[in-house]
This record gives sequence, C-alpha cells and structure tokens, in this order.
Amino acid sequence: MAKTPMMEQYLAIKAQYPDSILFYRLGDFYEMFFEDAKTASRELELTLTGRDCGEAERAPMCGVPFHSAEGYIGKLVNRGYKVVICEQVEDPATAKGLVKRDVVRIVTPGTVMGDNLPSESKNNYLASICIDGGAIAVAFCDISTGDMSATSFEGAGCVDRLINELGAYAPAEVIMNIPRYDVPSLSIFLDDRLHAFVTDSLKDHYTSVTVSDKLGTRVSPDIISRIEETKIIARTVSALLTYIADTQKTEFSYVKSLNLYSEGQFLEMDVSTRRNLELVETMRSKEKRGSLLGVLDRTHTSMGARLLRKWIEQPLVNTYYIERRLNAVEELTRDEILRGELTELLRSVLDLERLTGKLVYGTANSRDLVAVATTLAQLPRIRELICEAKSDELSDIYHELDELGDIYGLIRCSIVDEPPFSVREGGIIKDGFHSEVDRLRELLSGGTGRLAAIESRERERTGIAKLKVSYNKVFGYYIEVSRVNAHLVPDDYIRKQTLTNSERYITPELKELEGEVLSAKDRLVALEYQLFTEIRCRVADQVARVQETARVLAETDVLCSFAYSAEKNRYVCPEMDLSDVIDIKEGRHPVVEQMLRDSYFVPNDAYLDCGEHRAHVITGPNMAGKSTYMRQVALIVIMAQCGSFVPAADARIGICDKVFTRVGASDDLSTGRSTFMVEMNEVAEILKNATSRSLLILDEIGRGTSTYDGMAIARAVLEHAASKKLLGAKTLFATHYHELCDMEGSVSGVRNYSVVVKKNGDEIVFIKKIVPGGVQKSYGIEVAGLAGLPESVIRRAKKILREIESEGHVQEKPRSQPDPLGQITLGGMAGGDIIEELKTIDPNVLTPIEAMGKL
Repeated sequence: MAKTPMMEQYLAIKAQYPDSILFYRLGDFYEMFFEDAKTASRELELTLTGRDCGEAERAPMCGVPFHSAEGYIGKLVNRGYKVVICEQVEDPATAKGLVKRDVVRIVTPGTVMGDNLPSESKNNYLASICIDGGAIAVAFCDISTGDMSATSFEGAGCVDRLINELGAYAPAEVIMNIPRYDVPSLSIFLDDRLHAFVTDSLKDHYTSVTVSDKLGTRVSPDIISRIEETKIIARTVSALLTYIADTQKTEFSYVKSLNLYSEGQFLEMDVSTRRNLELVETMRSKEKRGSLLGVLDRTHTSMGARLLRKWIEQPLVNTYYIERRLNAVEELTRDEILRGELTELLRSVLDLERLTGKLVYGTANSRDLVAVATTLAQLPRIRELICEAKSDELSDIYHELDELGDIYGLIRCSIVDEPPFSVREGGIIKDGFHSEVDRLRELLSGGTGRLAAIESRERERTGIAKLKVSYNKVFGYYIEVSRVNAHLVPDDYIRKQTLTNSERYITPELKELEGEVLSAKDRLVALEYQLFTEIRCRVADQVARVQETARVLAETDVLCSFAYSAEKNRYVCPEMDLSDVIDIKEGRHPVVEQMLRDSYFVPNDAYLDCGEHRAHVITGPNMAGKSTYMRQVALIVIMAQCGSFVPAADARIGICDKVFTRVGASDDLSTGRSTFMVEMNEVAEILKNATSRSLLILDEIGRGTSTYDGMAIARAVLEHAASKKLLGAKTLFATHYHELCDMEGSVSGVRNYSVVVKKNGDEIVFIKKIVPGGVQKSYGIEVAGLAGLPESVIRRAKKILREIESEGHVQEKPRSQPDPLGQITLGGMAGGDIIEELKTIDPNVLTPIEAMGKL
C-alpha cells in the first residue's frame, strides 16, 4: 500500500535527521510520528494518537500547538534530545498540491535560544574540541550572547589541561573531531562529571583553517591572523562556526569578540580545586547557595550575574587590571549614595545581551524591543552618575557607555508601550509613525473620516440636506435619501433597497470603500509585521554598539555587587603585588561565616612566602577547623585576584599563578579507582603542574593506605613541595601524622601550626584558633564521642589505645637511621621472617584457596 504524499515528505526529511526528534508543521500544530511520537508522548506527557499514513497500520502520532511549542522544545532539549523544526515554507492558501516544508532550525543543548535557556545567570556554552596528535585546541561559544573564546595546548598533560578548561566553562554541548572514547579520561569526564551532550567524529567540520569569512568584521584582523597562524585553533573555531550555521540555518555573525587566550592569562585551577573550594556551586546540592558565588552575587542584572561567575572562574594574574577593579570597588564602597543610585537603576536593566541575540537571529518579538527600550531609558542617568568617577575603571565605563539614543528613539516612536505577544496579529505600531497604518486603522474603525467627507460632498452636490451615508452588515455602505427627496438623486446612484419612508443607494465610490475596509485588517496586519521586521533589522544592525553597552552595564553591576558585599560583610581592600608573600591578618572563610547564625567565626592569620615560610604543617583533631582554615586562605587569594575585597582585617597578596587543592576523598567507581588511587593521581598532577608561584592546599595526604606507607608518602610529598630545588611552592599541609612535625628545623621552609583545643575531663572544646607549634594528639576518640558513637564503643576504643601506646606498636622509625634510598622498603616494614617465607612459595603450584590462606 503506497504511503500518502504527506507521509512520504515527512519520511524524506526524517531520514536526514535520524538522531533527532522532528517537529513537523501541519497547520497550527507541530506533529511527531512513529518513534518520535512515542518518545515525545512519554517525555512531555502527551496523548499518543494515530494517523493514516497509507499503510496497513496507523502511524503513532502526537503534537503540540505551534504557538506554545518553545516550552515543549525546551523540555526535550534539557533532557538531552536534539529537536529539528520543520516549517511550511510556502503559503498553504496559494500552494498547489502538497505544501513545501523544510528544516529551519535544529535545537540542541548548546544552541538553545530565548526562553529555552536553562539559566539566566549562567552562560550556555557550546564547545568545539580538536585533538590532533600531541596538540589539542578548544573553543567555546554562547550563541545567546555572542561570547566566544579559544585556546590550545601541546605536550604532556594536554588532556588534563583540556579537562580543566571544560570544568571552568561547563559547556552544555561538545562537538569533537574524533570519537571521545579514543580518549578515555576525557570521555569519562564528559559523560560522568560534566554530563554534556556530545557529538563526536565530525571530521568534515574540522578541515578548514580559514575563519575570516565566517567571523566577518566583528573580530579584529589581528585576532583572525593569530587564529589562522595556529592551524589547530583555526580548525576548531571553524568547526564551531560551521556547526552553529548548520543548526541555526544561518551564518553566525553575532560574535561580540573572540578571546584568544593562552596559559598564564588567568589563575589556573584544576577541576578538583574548583569543586573542593565550591567556587560557583556546592559539592552536594550543585546550587549557588553555599558557594563563593552565592556570597558575592548581589548583582541585579542577568548580564552581571553571568560576568561575575566568569570572573570567579577566571581570576586575573595581572596586577594592573586587578588594581583597576579594586580601585573601582573602593570608590563604590566609600560612595554609598552613588552605589545606591546605580543599583536602583540597574534593577530596571534587562538582559540586553540575550535580547540583542534574539534580534540578530530574527526571533525577537515586539515585547523584546520594548524591553530593549526600557533598558536604554536608564543609560543617560547611569552615565550622568559616573561622570565624575575618580577610578580609572569607572572613568572608562563613563566614556565607553553609549547611550544609544537613536535606537531608543526609534523604538519609542514606533512600537506601542504594551504590544501583543504575537507579531503577526497587528497592534504593534504606534499611531502617527506610518501614514498608511493610520489610514488602514481609520478604515477599520468604520472609515468615519472618509464617510463624513463623502456625506458632506454628496449633500452639497445633490442639494439634499438630510442625505446620510451609513453601514449595515447586510448591505455594507449605502446612501439613504428620504422619499420626498428621491427626485433629486443623481443618475449615478444605484438603488439598493426601498423602505417605507426612504430609498437606499450605492455608488462605485462606496463600493470601493467597502472593499478597502473589508481587506484593511489583513493589509494592516501584514504592513505592521513588515514595519516591525524593518525596525528589528535596524536595531540589529547596531549590534556592536549594543553589545558594548551591555558589557559595560554588566561590569558596572559586578563592581557594585563587590562593593555591596565588601560593606555588608566587612571586607578590606587587599594589597596586590608581584612578591611571593601571602600575608593575611584575621582572615575569615567567606562562606562559612555567612552560615553561622548564633556563633562567632574565629578569624586566623596566615603568612606564607617562598622563603622560610613555604610550607605549614597543620595538626589538630578532626572538626577543629583545619580544612576551613586552609580553604579560606585559598578563597581569599582567589577573591583578591578577581578584584574583590576580602574577608580579613588586612591582606597582602602576592600574585599566584595556580591554586591546587587535595581535599576530601571518594572512590571513582567508573574507572575502578580506589579512594587512595584517586588521591595519588590528584597529588601527582599537582606536583607535576605546580610552580614556585603556586598555592597548594593538601589535606590528609596518605590516609587511604597503611600508617607507615601513608606517613612515608605524606612526608615525601611535603618535602617535594617545600624543596626549592624541586618545587618550593607555598603549601598548607594538614595531617594527623604528628611525626611530620619533626620536619620543622630539619627541612628548610617548613613550619608547624596547630588548632587550639581545650580539654575538660573527657570533653573537648574546639577553639578553632591556629597557633604556631604542633600537637601530638588527634583527639579522635573524643571526636567520635561527639559524633554519637555508643559509650561502650568509646570505652573500648580508649582501652585499646592505652594498650597500643603502652606496647609501642605505633612508633616512628628513628630518624637517626634514615633509609639511604629515601623510601620505606617492604623488608624494613615487615621483617626478615616474612621475606624468608615468601622465598619458599611457588605461586605457580598454589591453588586459589591455598593462595588466600597464605595471604
């Protein structure tokens, strides 16, 4: 049985996009068929019906109204599906036979626009990765804002550096030139940690090394030249732009700029560090609240919220630019009136970046234009407020803030203040903006002006003083004359109806007027849509100016947010320099102190340098505050290099190039790695990539294995980090191996610190004050008691501890007899008797049971 023409058309289009859900336009609905219909009905909770497709069995079918389709599309994309939009590309009223249809857009997690975006305060990045031998390039683009960046890596460790960049940008979608499973660690990260939508093996997209024709004039020739000099970056950017063009069915011209950056341009942090420090989300809830971003975010615009997140993810390493931000924050902190007025104005600033993106893509409606005008209305006053700013950053904002008066004037004089949602139903254009719109509206209101003119003229021409021009639904427009005056009616009047006391006539002029009125609505709607499209294009043509203004407003918002946080939370302006010193007086953890309601956060000092204070060994019981202290030092450094004031009484921060943390422990079941192996891998990457200008936060290294092994590893790691010949990085090292305290005085640069604990009988009180000197007791049993372990268990633990201590089972090997090889050997740990027994065993003849017994 032959398929229907419509179904043949559907199947031909679907064959081109087998991995996507096809939204096929039929009249006022988008319909889905077969497996797409089953999937959509399940995911969107739609009723599954059927349709005759010309075969024995009916095709499963479900659909959604076209005017509300965006919400359904968004749900599918957020659940990991690609959606193909197939529209009618000709007017059904004039089409001969089957209406032509074609794909107008492909929606993926990295290319969603408008209301489908998952978050207003977070960029939605699409990433392109090119891996070629020992070189890797990656490019990121948020098509809703035009924000675009690219970089490359070479040599050993380039995959890990790529993963770190992906962790910073957290793209929703990734495209690649090779199968991701060819790079196992990358594949695991993309699937298990990032949960990105991945399209790989796109070799054809990565062939071009010319990007000038795709980037146009929006990106400077110098940047384009640098991109094309590095062929792998050019291929990566070209693939990204090609993919966007393929999905959006238009060339991607909406690029505000392309940030071509390299290693060393920002403070570097690996994925574990970002996660451990909870910079933009917490480890447990993945929410902003409870993170550093949650504390600092007092922005009032979506643009500002996105920029703040970006600043936290990419702190600066250039003191000049850091100090520019700090000086602006200081001025806004001191001038509370200026900050208050700016903040109030920013409340009325809408998302100019994404509104402009919708304008460029042609998806903006009339309400979006009004939203643009609402934002532009605030610009003159914002600019006036900062005209006398003293700081360089605010002064530059004043000069760079384009008030866009021409765009504001165009929108205000053309678009009504409260337009309808749809742009194809009229009611958009203001009266007085266009003469033909006014004339058609006058016709729709009954043509009262023209009727009055005709009536006046006909009275004068005929001499009939009471001649009337009227209208009814049956006869349309007509001239009514009393029967007394019927003899005065001209010959060109055509009798239409005879009444008891009057006669009704029509004329060619009235018939023409009637035709105009009847078609006026359609013509008015079409004209208003045409005018709206022209206005939208005129605004979109100024995209570069609008984007620059959006950037300046976002920066103003972030600086005001920093200033508000500084005043509210009692932050101070850090002194920034290129020294190797981190000197913090009475530092506080920015997040933890906000979580405390009925208690006081105990501040602590920190002094690190690359001299005699390179490494701090920090001892003390669990729950005493060691991890909080170390994290707060790292967070204060990051805040300072973002350009924010910091939670301290005073702070001097020498610029760090990298921050690494090794905190916490967890298995990696996806790769079969134990807690200890995960820890060792992370420590290895830290020691491999850190420099003498880095800050290392190492918590409980070596605890995942036996006491002796763990202590040996911990000491070796600390010696490596502290050694000027090997690394010499500023290091905070928390440990329960009290034997490491012996390193002070014997290893250059190592200093002991501990957390003060007061003991009252069997109870302990955490003072949470960091003081010089080590401790020789971990209070583990007391902490276990605080955690609620049964009293019987606590008593037994204390008895066992006394027995172990009395028998000397846990005694460090005398330091006066160091292993000449610098390592603990199996023989030295276990004794010669085990060695002798091992020599007598032939594993080739042992049964599995015997082997288990020997072990």
